[in-house]
Amino acid sequence: MAPNGSATRRPEESCCGVVQEAREKSAARREKPQPWLVRKLTIFITIGIIGYAFYVYIARLCLPMIRQDARALGGRAMGIGFLVVFCVLGLMMLWAYEKVVLTSPGYAKYYVQKSPAPLIENALPTWWDTESEADLAVAQYQGSHPPPERANGEFEPRPNGDVHRSTNSRRTIPQNGTAEPEEQNAGITDALPPVAAVRAKATAEKGPVPRPERSERQRRPSATRQTGLQPQPLPGTVGEPKPKMFTRSPPTTPILLPQYRYCHKDGFLKPFRAHHCRACGTCVLKYDHHCPWIGQCVGARNHRFFMIFVFWALWFCAWTFSTLVGVNAHASAVRSIYDIDGQQVAIMAFSGLFILFTSALYGSHIQLICNGQSTVESLNAHRMREREERVLSRLHSWWDFRGKRRTRKQWDAEWGRVGKEGHPWWLGGTRANWAATMGASVWMWFLPIGKSPDDGLNYALNPRFDREGRWLPRREWPEELR
Repeated sequence: MAPNGSATRRPEESCCGVVQEAREKSAARREKPQPWLVRKLTIFITIGIIGYAFYVYIARLCLPMIRQDARALGGRAMGIGFLVVFCVLGLMMLWAYEKVVLTSPGYAKYYVQKSPAPLIENALPTWWDTESEADLAVAQYQGSHPPPERANGEFEPRPNGDVHRSTNSRRTIPQNGTAEPEEQNAGITDALPPVAAVRAKATAEKGPVPRPERSERQRRPSATRQTGLQPQPLPGTVGEPKPKMFTRSPPTTPILLPQYRYCHKDGFLKPFRAHHCRACGTCVLKYDHHCPWIGQCVGARNHRFFMIFVFWALWFCAWTFSTLVGVNAHASAVRSIYDIDGQQVAIMAFSGLFILFTSALYGSHIQLICNGQSTVESLNAHRMREREERVLSRLHSWWDFRGKRRTRKQWDAEWGRVGKEGHPWWLGGTRANWAATMGASVWMWFLPIGKSPDDGLNYALNPRFDREGRWLPRREWPEELR
């Protein structure tokens, strides 16, 4: 106690408060969109790098060859040939860069109206998205610890006298397969005394808030546990079925329902495949990623131009790097006295670095487009593959690669492939997915003219999914797709 009668704060409490305040400020800064000038600054940097490459290659390599200077690294014909190819590749790259920079990716705010937030049903409690005093208190305490436990192992009851069991609480299954008793208030934030008091006040003013009934699809797993039904064997297996924990279990989140597509920052229902970009501060149609080199996002309307720009940038860098390295290596081998140009070395370093960057970027986006995925959507498939790898490592020994491959084939026979049949927007084949983004004509793949075939608003749902966005097993697919 301090001399003035006030309670003194311990050093660790003060330190925790400072850390928490710093985290909150950092999170608030991340939520703010970047200023327009900051987003566009890299465009000028990119143009400066390209301009410097033009200067070095033309003025310090090609022109001395054409003029037949003493320090020239080749003949006149070589200089003219190098200059023509370099200018063609450079102009194509600049044309594509101008197109991708000036073409908007497509912003959802121009195509949808603002609307109130939909009520959360089934998957989340009703208080998740409301603005009542009780609901805000519950949301504030959602990360707290479970309520205190009495000496006899029972939980403290609520102020109204009842103890509520959550439909969303989880049960822990130990490795021996025996289920532990489920806790009374596991996962229930309402049982916390501060939350319970505020909820009681709100209930007295507004009346009790009904909790939504779970759908038949959501009740199905619990019913299986209660009745003790065994899972069906995988296709192609003989004998006893595999345990439930070793079968494929795709996410059951209804991602296409309005509750899961509503953007609380922009205040409207996002179109399919749209996501909120934190850097731009708005929702982008078929959001792929925010590219600082073009000063905006890559989305539905400019993804094709982005691919064309990366394609020509790769060839531009490859030509610049290979010719500079080749003529300098030849000159150092045939001349007794040779001083290499430092500025040419700098351009060789830049072009070599960007060869690695653009080739990896172009290859990865080719794979994504052929699978009908954006970068964001591919992360879901990646997480699912990682989860299945962990399951397979528990099911098989680390050296049993054949067994893992056989199990994965059995899962694919039951469900389809992750990232293909298991992707909501897969169109059934590589060519169809490619044409949906890059166009059906070959010239559209290399020339930055026309418009993108993807408008970002209309997408055909994979028939292997239900209308709410859940992956269906093969037995529930349309007959012609099985």
